[in-house]
Amino acid sequence: MTALITDDGIVTRWPAKVADRALVLDFLAAKFEPDRDYAEREVNDILKRHHSFGDRALLRCELFESGRFLRNPLTAIYRRVEDQ
Repeated sequence: MTALITDDGIVTRWPAKVADRALVLDFLAAKFEPDRDYAEREVNDILKRHHSFGDRALLRCELFESGRFLRNPLTAIYRRVEDQ
């Protein structure tokens, strides 16, 4: 893909450019089924398998803040938003 994502599908770093961030977030969001609930632990496990820089919290937050995920603040359940 790019230098940000290895041929094995591992995100190597959090990019500085907004366009590159969108690419990484789209790549990671695609690892989750739409309209399925995920506990925070499940989200962490999936993100851990697909990045190497060790910041699952950043990625979880960015997926939510970018509108790619919904999060229930009472239960910490995440859900990928359907592609638009």
